[in-house]
Amino acid sequence: MCTLIVRTGRELTLMGVRDEFADRPWEGPGEHWPDDYPGVIGGRDLKAGGTWLAVNPAARRAAALLNGHGKPADETTKVSRGDLALRAAYTGEGPGADLSRYDPFHLVLADLGEVRMWSWNGERLTTAPLPAGTSMVVNSGLDPESERVAAYLPRFRAAEDWSEFATEPPSGDRGALIIRHEMPDGRVFASLSVMRVSIAPEGVTYDFTDLTADQDR
Repeated sequence: MCTLIVRTGRELTLMGVRDEFADRPWEGPGEHWPDDYPGVIGGRDLKAGGTWLAVNPAARRAAALLNGHGKPADETTKVSRGDLALRAAYTGEGPGADLSRYDPFHLVLADLGEVRMWSWNGERLTTAPLPAGTSMVVNSGLDPESERVAAYLPRFRAAEDWSEFATEPPSGDRGALIIRHEMPDGRVFASLSVMRVSIAPEGVTYDFTDLTADQDR
């Protein structure tokens, strides 16, 4: 997932747009990890087994994982980052201390009390709460210089209903929210899905949009 939008308030809203190679297999949200993370819901990456956005309805909690920038992990010992959001949503805790086997990432853990982000650049872990209001996280973090953030954060702040953003046509523009890029080798890198989660004292709801339904993969 390459973009996460978060709006705090009495109702906490997260919207995650997942960008990935279109030929990487995955499946939509479900309780795919009943043994390790019972009750946690998320889409599942079938190659590595993890997720990009996990929801724990019973705990009124969600966690999202974005790839980051920095020093990659050693290929011989590297493990998938896909378990980080699952563990955070299940336990309510951050990513832990020894992250040397993970490539760089941003991990956002959200509940009605706080939204916090951990950023690992391959050498150093930093953490800070997200500010109140609407924030936008991309692969470079909370980056106001990002073309996507500059183009879309004001629109998200002004909009009451975010569903319209999931229906935008895909674009090859660097600042687009919903993307589709045809690579020189013939592969397609695109926005594959959008998941919107709402957390309130009364409960948790989520909407999932499969952006590949009407596209050639």
